Amino acid sequence: MSEKMTGAQMVVTALKDQGVDTIFGYPGGAVLPIYDALFHQNSVKHVLVRHEQGAVHAAEGYARSSGKIGVVLVTSGPGATNAVTGLTDALLDSIPLVCITGQVPTHLIGSDAFQECDTVGITRHCTKHNYLVRQVEDLPRILHEAFYVAQHGRPGPVVIDIPKDVQFALGLYAGPENIEHKTYKPAFKGDLGRIDEALSWIAAAKRPIFYTGGGIINSGPEASALLRELVDLTGAPITSTLMGLGAYPASSPRWLGMLGMHGTYEANNAMHDCDLMIAIGARFDDRITGRIDAFSPGSRKIHIDIDPSSINKTVKVDLGIVGDCTAVLRDMVARWKERHLACDAAVLQKWWQEIDHWRARKSLAYRASNKVIKPQYAIQRLFELTRGRDTYISTEVGQHQMWAAQHYHFDEPNRWMTSGGLGTMGYGLPAAIGAQMAHPGSLVVDIAGEASILMNIQELSTAVQFRLPVKIFILNNQYMGMVRQWQELLHGGRYSESYSEALPDFVKLAEAYGCHGIRCADPNTLDAAILEMIETPKPVLFDCIVDREENCLPMIPSGKAHNEMILPDMETELGTAIDAAGKILV
Repeated sequence: MSEKMTGAQMVVTALKDQGVDTIFGYPGGAVLPIYDALFHQNSVKHVLVRHEQGAVHAAEGYARSSGKIGVVLVTSGPGATNAVTGLTDALLDSIPLVCITGQVPTHLIGSDAFQECDTVGITRHCTKHNYLVRQVEDLPRILHEAFYVAQHGRPGPVVIDIPKDVQFALGLYAGPENIEHKTYKPAFKGDLGRIDEALSWIAAAKRPIFYTGGGIINSGPEASALLRELVDLTGAPITSTLMGLGAYPASSPRWLGMLGMHGTYEANNAMHDCDLMIAIGARFDDRITGRIDAFSPGSRKIHIDIDPSSINKTVKVDLGIVGDCTAVLRDMVARWKERHLACDAAVLQKWWQEIDHWRARKSLAYRASNKVIKPQYAIQRLFELTRGRDTYISTEVGQHQMWAAQHYHFDEPNRWMTSGGLGTMGYGLPAAIGAQMAHPGSLVVDIAGEASILMNIQELSTAVQFRLPVKIFILNNQYMGMVRQWQELLHGGRYSESYSEALPDFVKLAEAYGCHGIRCADPNTLDAAILEMIETPKPVLFDCIVDREENCLPMIPSGKAHNEMILPDMETELGTAIDAAGKILV
């Protein structure tokens, strides 16, 4: 049944009809009618951030941890342009968002009016789809259609740009019944003939490996459950991308650890030497593949993905299956059982013996110290002291991000929020705020670096205002660590602008914001300090002083193959190995 209301009221009503309970935003002139409509209701909670980039990252953290669509509300001009980094981040990591932006009145569009920008033009390449609403009659359809597009197929961000006069205009509102896009109808179920062929290849393989990405997690919890069942049925090893951590339990002996540039020795060598790769919900990112012409050179490759454009985009595969991970895995498990398939246990045992040989290298080992906190040790202690708790982890971007991926072990999906594709410094704190809003009774920790945390430090005010007890665990090595590491390895130790000078006193900064501050530099008191952080019922800024010159290893030097990894015990050879390859770009 249709009802007459203003465009602004339509926005709020549509949010309610879509089941939205939380939005993240910052008001401004071109969006005030919508804020006025929010004032007159209590169903949708608005979280006031301190910067529009923070709003989008918070919505990402909310979406990534809850499986729901994140919603953002910002004004025109600088409000919209400040959101661009977050939108690009969400696009590359396939996070479903709806971002509503205000716009100048329609008769002023194109006149360089106050706080006007071409939002649709600017966001065209950093969104899955975007809209400029020119008349109120189109607004209800566009609002519901945006939610459909954001979550169907490969998820991503959608922008709706609404001029101020459209927000004031009266029109008839219609609900979301039977809403879909006229032309966007992504495939859901995979082709059964191709699925059967893939299963036959798996059963016949001598050295198979599953390679899984964030698409498993985006597909929902059933996909992770089905993945676990399929891996158990086959007995094959499994590895994952940075974005796929938690889809398969890290505690399982079949789990080889993370794949790629800072992945484990066993995962990367298994990928290089396998005879069959089953890639599910992954996009063959360059940080995963290394040198394309040397990527898993002797294997047949199966690629399962909801996005048909991802098939053969980067790596040529032998069998592509387009479909949702949940639907395809459901059919794979069912058909495996129906056909009474099994891998040859004796042949697989030989493969596992090779893998165990690589595992014996202990590629994540590091030199322990009782004088200085090693960053790896800090993550390990954080993991052990939060194990068994209902915990969500976000990160900023840099060495600490990779150490967290290596040493914090996830057994469940949706517990890990990080910026993978764009590598956005400043992501972690607002993402933690979004996760805490979605899970108010849970422990949420942002693992940060002292440089990256300053990118969006203002969001501490948001955490304090909304009484969100997020924990910011800073690995402070007084450097932009990953930049310093590459300058050491590639540029002769010329640390151009990578030293973190003029750092604030993080304990005093925490107190200034109304948070609790902790500093620890002694490995012998680290456990007590972490427990203090966990048990403090308010936002905590933890300044963990770590070894300044520790490098993040293992690693595949850029331009090298998976079987050319540098391990911690080979660190002195690292510079020589890179020099031998000539000039390499990071």
